[in-house]
Amino acid sequence: MQQTGKFSGWRKLPVPAVLVAAVVAGACHYIGKDDDAGMRTVAVTRGDLQKSITAVGSIEPKDYVDVGTQVSGRVMKIHVQIGDRVSKGDLIAEIDPTVYESTVRKDRATLENLKAQLDQQLAESALAATELKRNQEMRAADAISQTTVDQSDAQAKVANATVAATRAQIKAAEATLAGDLANLGYTKIYAPLDGTVASQTTLEGQTVNASQSAPVIVQVANLDVMTAWAQVAEADVSRIAVGMPATFTTLGMPEKKWQGKVRAVYPTPVVENDVVLYNVLIDVDNHEKLLLPQMTVQVFFTLGEAKDVPLAPMNALQAQRDAGANVYKAKVLTNDGVVERDVKVGLTNRSMAQIVSGLLPGDQLVVAAAVPPAGGAPQGGGRQMGPRL
Repeated sequence: MQQTGKFSGWRKLPVPAVLVAAVVAGACHYIGKDDDAGMRTVAVTRGDLQKSITAVGSIEPKDYVDVGTQVSGRVMKIHVQIGDRVSKGDLIAEIDPTVYESTVRKDRATLENLKAQLDQQLAESALAATELKRNQEMRAADAISQTTVDQSDAQAKVANATVAATRAQIKAAEATLAGDLANLGYTKIYAPLDGTVASQTTLEGQTVNASQSAPVIVQVANLDVMTAWAQVAEADVSRIAVGMPATFTTLGMPEKKWQGKVRAVYPTPVVENDVVLYNVLIDVDNHEKLLLPQMTVQVFFTLGEAKDVPLAPMNALQAQRDAGANVYKAKVLTNDGVVERDVKVGLTNRSMAQIVSGLLPGDQLVVAAAVPPAGGAPQGGGRQMGPRL
């Protein structure tokens, strides 16, 4: 019978070549091996185990500001370019100040006029008070009528009221001037924080209208600390908590792992193609400036770690649900044959389990029995390494 599979070509080799290949294959390391009885076994080893949740996401700056303008007008000058480093208070852009300067001059003229009116009204009020006092003295001497005194009193009160009204107008004019001075100041746009110019949405010479929306000139971002926005499935998000350690890698540098901790788990979901996802934020130091906005990342949330512990493959353990979630059975190949043992495990992931009791490093666990092919020729059930001849 012709044997098929990985080693089907061996029948064409002479006997010495087959013997040499068998010696080489016997010297190779096996992840799983078949013993003489046709049983596939795996060894209990010692190592590190990590249980984690995986998610994908993207990188964004932790702190950034869309720097816009609060006034309308033509953009006269933009003093920065994308990629420039800026410090808080640096001049970013300038809006044409002509209209606002004219408004401020008008406000100041109005204020000066009101102050001049106040001076006049104060003099008139003082005169009215003097006349009232004189008339009161003359009335005491019965030199004038009471009607004249009453008229003087009314004139004095009117003068005082006029002074109060003008003072109120001066306060309103001062408030208007302050607002227009602020608008004039807004024609110069300054950096609100230290950072890098990440984007520019307005060009020099362009007219912006701040009455409808807040036009954005540039975005300034602090790239020293970045945030990974991971989208976690609803089945896993309940196991993630603030402060949990997390690592992530980028597409461009899959060999480098960034370390961070969960800063926030946003309760509002994002639904994409009927899949419910939750945003989880992880902050990470970026002083090397290797992380840039919008980079795609793969995030690993660490649920548990065990270092230098006995490990066994999950497919070599049989769960015993009635005995508890962490109790398993294992078939161990010994010198006296296959022995079944009770095994208690600790941390587990999809492929490996931490052995707490019942097994020791070096124990050979029976995974499955190999079924010999027709004709009695042995056929390995495990992953094997052999020469390609």
